Formats: sequence, structure tokens, C-alpha cells
Amino acid sequence: MIELCQPPDPSPRTPVLKCPPGATDCHVHVYGPVARYPVASTRAFDVPDALPSTLNELLDTLGIDRVVLVQPSGYGTDNRRHLDALSEAGRPARMIASLRADVSDAELERLNSAGVRGIRYTIGHAGAAPLEEMPEMARRIASLGWHVQLHVMSDCGRDPLAEMQGALSSLPVDVVLDHVGSVRPSGGINQPTFKALLGLLETGRCWVKLSAAYRVAEAPPYAEMKPFVDAMLEVNPDRLLWGSDWPHVAFKGKMPNTADLLDQMLTWVPDELMRTRILVENPARLYGFEEAAR
Repeated sequence: MIELCQPPDPSPRTPVLKCPPGATDCHVHVYGPVARYPVASTRAFDVPDALPSTLNELLDTLGIDRVVLVQPSGYGTDNRRHLDALSEAGRPARMIASLRADVSDAELERLNSAGVRGIRYTIGHAGAAPLEEMPEMARRIASLGWHVQLHVMSDCGRDPLAEMQGALSSLPVDVVLDHVGSVRPSGGINQPTFKALLGLLETGRCWVKLSAAYRVAEAPPYAEMKPFVDAMLEVNPDRLLWGSDWPHVAFKGKMPNTADLLDQMLTWVPDELMRTRILVENPARLYGFEEAAR
């Protein structure tokens, strides 16, 4: 029997951090209703409805003006739920899709017009688009200005990011790493995964999402991650992004209030101008929100 995830905290509080205009949540998912948007048979878990209307209310509470919808593993390569959510988010929105190599050029153009800006690959999930197709798809999406997004769900005792560093660097598009590459603070900043991440970040063609610390650290503000953030800030602050990872699926610990995940930035990045760069300026460039504002 497939397990049902716990829902996110239903009462997000007003954060201490006052977001600057144009602040962007670069990593959210939506789910349901299942009768209209069936989940994939390859899913590892079920998720309670997390509707665009609920997301809209959350982002209003947090003071977030823009959002990036990310295709989750639970829908496989059926992107309809998130494509529809682009017009339901109540604010400028972009999307990262999951696509197979048989997608037509015409469909890529249609998705680009709808607001898609990248393709997501997930290591460790049976329903994800195959990594073997990534080089070909990267070549095809380069002219659209899209990027490849990579999520390492399970390392199976290996360091896949370190193993893939050369291949990722050779792609003709930028790469976005979910959730600080899923590094665990217990491994220290010299662990191979994080060293590979810093090497990719140094190229200027890799972006890293400061997200999902609640999955690897103890409690807000997840201070164990600050040495990692400091190291990334030193290497390339222009390639860092922030995301809430709402609705925090498949999390078995004490569910954080989503505002905690925004307020963690006060500890991680105490400089206000640097936070504005991460919350506003960097995502505006990557996702093309500047163009939409003109």
C-alpha cells in the first residue's frame, strides 16, 4: 500500500523577514484533485491535495511576488497539473517540466510560450525522465534558453554529483541543483558531493537552490547549513536561489511552518543586499521574470 504523506502546516505565520519586492519562491509543487490529475503508477507516495489556491494564500502570507512550479516525481512526465497551475498561481509564474526525448520541437515551443524554463531530472526515482536522455535534451533546449534541473533523491552509498561533475559541466545549458545538492551537514564541507557542487558553482553555469534544509538538519533556522551557505556565497553569490519546497512531501519529521524556511535566510544570509540578490535578482535573470515585468 502506498503511504499518504503528512500535509504541510495549515497555518503559515507571517515571517519575520520582510521580503523585498519581486521576491521569488523558486521551488514549489501542487497536487490534486486526483480525479482531474491522476498520479503516476510509479509514484513512491501519495500526497494530500495541495492546490494552487492554497499555494496562492501561502505566498501572500510570506510576501512572495513570483513563483516557480516544479514538476514532482509523483506525476512522472505528465505535466498537466503544473502547466494548468501557471495560470492559477495568482502572480508571475514559471515552470520546470519533466520531459522525454520523444517530445516534438513544436511542443517545446508551446511549453516555452506557456512559461516552462527547464527540464527536471531526478536521481533515485523510477518514474523520472532517464538521465541518459539529458545530453540530447540539453542540446535541444539550448536555443530556448532553458536549463537542466537535477535532484538527487538517493545516493545509494555513492556520490552521484561528484561522478557527474564533468558531464554536467559539458552540457550546452546551465544546470540548477535542487536542495543544495542534498548534501548532509554531518558529512562536512569537504564531502565529495559538496566539493563537486562548489566546482560546478564556480563555472558560473550552475545555480543552487537554498532549499529543503529541514530534510537534513535538526530545527529552524538550520544553522548546521550555514558553513555550506558561507562557502557558496564566497564562490558565486550570483548563482544562488531560495525555495520553500512546499508542500514538503514525504517528510516524516516534525513539519516546519513554511515561514521558518524563509526566516532561515536571516541566519544564513544576514546581509540584506545579498538576500535581495538571492530572493529577487538571481531568479529574475534565470527564469526571465525581468522580461515579463517590462
